[in-house]
Amino acid sequence: MPIFNQSIRRKIVGIALGLIVLMLVTSILSMVMSSQVGVLLDELTNRYIPAYGDLARANIRSLERSVALRRMVMMKMQEASDEEAYAARLKEFEEADRRIEEETSGARKLINEIIDDSRTPSDNAALARIDTRIETAVTELRRGMNEDHARLLRQIDAKQMPEARSTLEHLDFLRDQFNQRIDSVRGDMLKQVFASTSTVIRHQHQAIIISAVVTVLAAVVGFVFALMVSSGITRPVRLLLAGTREVEAGRFDKTISVSTQDEIGELAAAFNRMTEQLRHNERVRETFGRYIDPRVVQGLIDRPEVAIDGQRRVMTIMFCDMSGFTSMSEGMTPRGLVKVMNHYFTVMSAPIRAHRGIIDKYIGDAIMAYWGPPFIEEDEPALLAGHAAIDMADQVPALQKQLPDLLGIRAMPGPCDLRIGIATGEVLTGSIGSELMMSFTVMGDAVNLASRLELVNKVYGTRILISQATADAVGSNLELREIDRLAVAGQSAPQPIFEVMSKAHGLSVPQEALRTHYAAGLAAYRAQRFDEARSAFGAALEAVPGDGPSRTLLDRIAQFEANPPDAGWDGAWRLEQK
Repeated sequence: MPIFNQSIRRKIVGIALGLIVLMLVTSILSMVMSSQVGVLLDELTNRYIPAYGDLARANIRSLERSVALRRMVMMKMQEASDEEAYAARLKEFEEADRRIEEETSGARKLINEIIDDSRTPSDNAALARIDTRIETAVTELRRGMNEDHARLLRQIDAKQMPEARSTLEHLDFLRDQFNQRIDSVRGDMLKQVFASTSTVIRHQHQAIIISAVVTVLAAVVGFVFALMVSSGITRPVRLLLAGTREVEAGRFDKTISVSTQDEIGELAAAFNRMTEQLRHNERVRETFGRYIDPRVVQGLIDRPEVAIDGQRRVMTIMFCDMSGFTSMSEGMTPRGLVKVMNHYFTVMSAPIRAHRGIIDKYIGDAIMAYWGPPFIEEDEPALLAGHAAIDMADQVPALQKQLPDLLGIRAMPGPCDLRIGIATGEVLTGSIGSELMMSFTVMGDAVNLASRLELVNKVYGTRILISQATADAVGSNLELREIDRLAVAGQSAPQPIFEVMSKAHGLSVPQEALRTHYAAGLAAYRAQRFDEARSAFGAALEAVPGDGPSRTLLDRIAQFEANPPDAGWDGAWRLEQK
């Protein structure tokens, strides 16, 4: 026998011996389980017997209560009523009465502890009935005793002795009835003790016998199995191990020759079918990865219920569009247009992917993407989207130089630039569509707002505009400039919108001056100090000539000077067109 096979055999025999040891340990543990009887005995000692004693003492307290009552009656029946002695008997009566409540309450508490303890096989239904019977007995005793006691004292005070004797007899009847009920309860509790003890002992005996039998069988079967396995499957196991390592490394072209007709041969055949299916699945994954983000595909595979039911999550949405596309595409051939668009989408999609965004869809020349759980952490979406937008804007100069070469022309027929809108808010994620075709996407006000902000760039001559929620989430991690307070189409309340100028600490001196002058001009504009605002916006244009927002606000000031705003104007601008 080859040394390698002998080593494998020793390993398999070691596994069998380990199985034997495991079964022996299991047997020992099963025997230890018999110690659960101690738990039952503890329950018997500390709950059943004390509860039984409480009920027995309740019987005694009822007799003491009856004796105290008779003494009270005797004090009242004397010709010269001894009020001090009567008060002492009354105190004994009330003490006995209170002790009845304590003993029965203590018994009920212990019974409920037995019911709540899942470690012991008590008949909880029967114990619950016992608890109810105790409560009923005490309640009826209390109601009857209180009524008859008050009646007895009135009759004694009125010297109605025949009636008093009748009432006293009824009180004795109630006491006897209570004692009989408590005696019956005590008898039932003893039955529960005996039944529970017998059940646990019987089960423990069965567990010991079964574990001993299982241990012997496991030892015999394990040893025989080790001998059989070590003598017949060494080579197929090595082949399976090699094939498994190939699959683990991501190589699915490994096949195993089937040389036996036993279970190992079937396993080898199943392995070959599995690798073929894995090759097919990998081709499908690679193909669909070009149409749907692989993370979305994996998420739909791992948790298909999310696609069906949908979820509400806070996400950051981006819309990106190429300005000047319509005029540029009019003179292109279909092949040239596809070539340009594929290059444009490749260049602009790379920053989104690099910053862990999900590209939802391409709409004409626009890109819709989103960031949010479960693909990234909850505190990251807005900042990642902002960084992606800045990187996309940085690609515009290179793209403008590349497009003429792609089209085979000297210069572009019109200007080409980028517009990006970003909004953050709660959206619904899930599969939307028909029974024939579905699309995993996001929907909500944040999606609509991001689309509107992308278009608003036209109005202000900007590239990247973000919503208030996105600006709050970004904080000081990006250099922002508040552009205006705007209510876009479909939005009733205006909110501030911000331009992303650069990454943190990335502003040049002119840009810093631009932001400072623009902020002063915006404050004056909202306060309707239009001369001051005009001066500030002019200073902003001197810092950065051609600044779109400054020119837009200057044009608006000119309009307001011709047609002043209403008295209740809040400084916000309402954009009606979509």
